[in-house]
Amino acid sequence: MKAARIVVLGVALAAGGVAAFLASGHREAAAPAAPPPPPLATVEVLVAKTDLSRGQVIGESDIGWQLWPAESANSNFIKKADRPDAIKEFIGAIVRIPIAAGAPLFDPAVVMAKGSGFMAAILPKGMRAVAMDVTADSTAGGFILPDDHVDVMLTRHDKAAEQATGIEKYVTESILRNVRVLAIDQTTDEKNGQKVVIGHTATLELTPEQAQTLALSRQLGTLSLALRSLADSQSSTPETDEDTSELNIVRYGVSRSLPR
Repeated sequence: MKAARIVVLGVALAAGGVAAFLASGHREAAAPAAPPPPPLATVEVLVAKTDLSRGQVIGESDIGWQLWPAESANSNFIKKADRPDAIKEFIGAIVRIPIAAGAPLFDPAVVMAKGSGFMAAILPKGMRAVAMDVTADSTAGGFILPDDHVDVMLTRHDKAAEQATGIEKYVTESILRNVRVLAIDQTTDEKNGQKVVIGHTATLELTPEQAQTLALSRQLGTLSLALRSLADSQSSTPETDEDTSELNIVRYGVSRSLPR
C-alpha cells in the first residue's frame, strides 16, 4: 500500500516538473510596454482673467498669460513668444466686444485709444455720433437697441399746402434710412438679458452731411425712429429716402392721401 502511494506521488512530482519546465522554456515573451505619449505642445497666450464688458477699460489685473494647446492656438491670438510686452500694450485699451473670462484676446476685440472715450474710439473714420431726443412712442415701443438699424422720419406741417387749401396738413418723410444706433441713453449694448431699452436719447452714427440734415430737421417738426428688419440692414451706408406720405387733418376727421 505504501509502495503504491510512493509511486503515485512520484508520478505527480514528475508531471509537475515537466509542466514547469515546459512553461519556463516556451513562455512567450511579454509584449513590450507602449511608449508614453509625447508631451502636449503648448504656447502662452493672452487671455481675459475676468469677464470684460463692452466699453470697459482694461486694467493690469484683467488680463494675463495662460498655457494653450499649440495646435488650437489661432493665428489671431496674442502669443507671449511673439509679443512678450503685450500686457503693457493692452492696459488702458477699450473693449470693443464682450470677452468671457478665460477667452483669448485678439487685436480686433479692443480699441487702442488710451485717453479717448469709448464712443470716439468705436466710431468709424469720417462718421459722427449725433444724439436726438426720443420717447417710447418714437422708438418702436423701446424695442430699438444699440447696433440696430433704423429709418429717421420727420413729421411736419406743410405750410404751403395749408395756405393754399386752408386745411391743416402734415407731411411725414423718411429723411434718413438704414442708420446705425450707437446707444440708447448711456446703454451701448444689451446687458443681463435686457430686451427693451426705454430711454430719452438715441445716439446715431451719421455722415457729416446727415448730421446736418438731422440738426435742421429738429427745427422743422417731430422726429421718430422706425426699426428696420435685420434682413434690410445689411448695407452699412446710410441712405436717403425720397418717398413721403401725407396726412391731411381736418377739424372733425382724418383723411390719408396716397404716397407721392
